[in-house]
Amino acid sequence: MAIALGLVLMLGGFGLIVVDYTPYRIPTASMSPTLQIGDTVLARKGGGAVGRGDVVVFRDALWGGAVMVKRVVAVGGDTVACCDSGNRLTVNGKAVDEPYVDEQQLQGAAFSVEVPAGRLFLMGDNRLGSLDSRTHLDVAGGTVPAADVVARVEATVLPLGRAGMFGRTVAFDVVGGPGTSGRGPLEPAAYATVAGAVLIVVTSAVGALAGLVRRIRRRAAA
Repeated sequence: MAIALGLVLMLGGFGLIVVDYTPYRIPTASMSPTLQIGDTVLARKGGGAVGRGDVVVFRDALWGGAVMVKRVVAVGGDTVACCDSGNRLTVNGKAVDEPYVDEQQLQGAAFSVEVPAGRLFLMGDNRLGSLDSRTHLDVAGGTVPAADVVARVEATVLPLGRAGMFGRTVAFDVVGGPGTSGRGPLEPAAYATVAGAVLIVVTSAVGALAGLVRRIRRRAAA
């Protein structure tokens, strides 16, 4: 029964991850230091509504059709601008402190964009090395349709030394409205997978040890 329970947990958790999530390998440094070149991330397919602060995977035809990973810094109805006297982005007139951005970096050239409904303004965390909405200001103000988002990044899985869940950022809480989206089932599914595997291994080991003890006792009794 313990092994059966372990199989249910392991296969159920792993199956949920396979169905709901897809891996992406980061090819550039545009999201550093949050994501490094060569990192492999897990992103939830679809992922529901997207909010400010979410790191998303998207593909936009007007940006060349390549798969990209960027951070949402403004959503439909927002006015996003660069920058205040402290070199910070402003969203709807509120200065945003972004802890994931190297504070020594400049944000780049000044801009101010009103994001149309149903669209997103996206930037890389590496503000000096990212081709993002700022590069495409001449096309819909650099915004992309929210429908172009194919997945939302929730964890780094490789390399193992950098593996971990993405914590919710509070950077945009000052703005109010749609902030970072809620997490999907990745974390509990991962725990279930690991717990199931451990339960199978431990139960098998205990069973083998118990069998060995019984054989020794039979031989001693004989």
